[in-house]
Amino acid sequence: MSRTEAGLRAGDYVWVARAEPCVLEVVSKLAREPWTDRPSCVHPVLGAVARAVHDHSSTAGRHALLSLAPGFLETARPGFELSARLVALCVSSALCCPGELTRDEQLRLTNDHRTALYLLNERPDDAEPGGAARWWLPVFDRLNLSEPFYRTFVAPEHAAEAVAVAARTTDGDRDVRLKQLLRQCLAVF
Repeated sequence: MSRTEAGLRAGDYVWVARAEPCVLEVVSKLAREPWTDRPSCVHPVLGAVARAVHDHSSTAGRHALLSLAPGFLETARPGFELSARLVALCVSSALCCPGELTRDEQLRLTNDHRTALYLLNERPDDAEPGGAARWWLPVFDRLNLSEPFYRTFVAPEHAAEAVAVAARTTDGDRDVRLKQLLRQCLAVF
């Protein structure tokens, strides 16, 4: 039986029952958006952090994240500050155990942190962003595309990698540490 035969029209919201929904799927339901783990009302970097935390948590840890759902509503805002602050927070968490990082991870995370701090400090003349941002940021600035590019593509990747590294290098209860990191990210808003 198709959706239209079942009495559903295009655009109707459909709840797909799963054993453990992602906190962002619950947010999409609260926001009356289509069932997705990428609701438009959530800041893209915060969404990337939440998905990474979900992916690296146990079943019980995922369930514990659901209580945070209302805090995600209406966090989607433009600007470098929120994106850079979230990246800096996640990278700092990942860098706290540098002995367990590979050399490549250490380099990437250090460059990600440097770029985030550069953007948070409103691009001081005596500093430059790290990694590839040294090249794309000036070019995209001239086109007025650097902020949306960073917020939508670069920062979510940086934050998600930092969460994955933090999850791997956790020496205590991973679920508790990941939920704490997600709470700290929510507190930015």
